[in-house]
Amino acid sequence: MSEEDPYSALIFALAAERLAAYYEHNTWLTVAQGATLAADWLSRSKSHLSMPQRKHLSELSDQLARQIASSVSREAGLHISYEMTEALDQRYVSETGDSMREECRRLLASSPLPDR
Repeated sequence: MSEEDPYSALIFALAAERLAAYYEHNTWLTVAQGATLAADWLSRSKSHLSMPQRKHLSELSDQLARQIASSVSREAGLHISYEMTEALDQRYVSETGDSMREECRRLLASSPLPDR
């Protein structure tokens, strides 16, 4: 998790994971798999979100990942996936990563996290 908004950071990380799985294995993570992955990541930082909240973030990340995959060529999608994965390290400077982080913030602003 990053020091930025933790919820949009979680969307970003989940979307990166979804794209990597899609381009490596030609399969999409389910919403439940994304929610479970989020729970694992959150537990490392001793954080917690309810299942409906984790599912909501998982759904937003799924929306973003599928939008990327359907709107660009495979090569461009692989590049975006790579850049997002690398940008999980806050020291990695990436215009693509910055752009995707902004998109995650926009998605969350348009569909806020539900109350527990």
